[in-house]
Amino acid sequence: MAVRPEGTPCWADAMFTDVEAAKSFYGEVLGWTFGNASSEYGSYTQAYADGKAVAAVVPPVPGQEGESQWCLYLAATDAAATAARIRANGGDVLLEPLQVGDFGTMCLARDPGGVVFGVWQAGVHEGFEAVGVPGAYSWAEIYTREPEKSDAFFPAVFPYGVKQIQDDTIDFRAYDIGGDSLLGRMTMTDEFPAEVPPYINVYFDVPDVDAAVARAVELGGTLKFGPMDSPFGRFAALADPQGAVFSVIDVATTEGEVPEITGVP
Repeated sequence: MAVRPEGTPCWADAMFTDVEAAKSFYGEVLGWTFGNASSEYGSYTQAYADGKAVAAVVPPVPGQEGESQWCLYLAATDAAATAARIRANGGDVLLEPLQVGDFGTMCLARDPGGVVFGVWQAGVHEGFEAVGVPGAYSWAEIYTREPEKSDAFFPAVFPYGVKQIQDDTIDFRAYDIGGDSLLGRMTMTDEFPAEVPPYINVYFDVPDVDAAVARAVELGGTLKFGPMDSPFGRFAALADPQGAVFSVIDVATTEGEVPEITGVP
């Protein structure tokens, strides 16, 4: 697989206090299987959909336990240079670029509005081995209360163009490269409780959203939104039993016309 262009979503992982419970939940809801935990790298455990690596789960570092949350990684050709741009544009580097054996180099960062994300400079691990198929990553959206900060920051750090969806009911933009939309940006409204921090919502593909929601709720998950039909697919937002928020989407089930999208200078 060719190295992804700078700024392309390329990997997702999450820390769980109870990794075995997380494996059981996502195995049932998304059909994942799991590899062996890598003790050399903090018991990092990859998840597979139909034999392809699609995500990972890991226990927290001792002393840093907190609520579980999915982290989306954006591709970089030079993680150190990306970290410098993050700082130069008002962001924070939470974890300095760290080489992970011959797998690649990672860092963790936060945009000026508080959105946490990862950066991945690929080595032998190039990221997702499959996307847009059942169980695999499909899409992601930045949810922020300070959209102007994200809109200034991300296109300055990565080579994104910006497009605005013309819809009076939401403030939604898409960041793209070469005309291909890679990442959404949604303004958080008053419907979001004040205690919910800004975050990146990761969507995983499923063949049947309603069945995935029903199974997630049976297993102790919480339905946050939906299921709902849209021009981009039928989707729903969930929280797993340990609090990590994610979405499921069936891109083959669509309804309505795609809204007008215009470029932003």
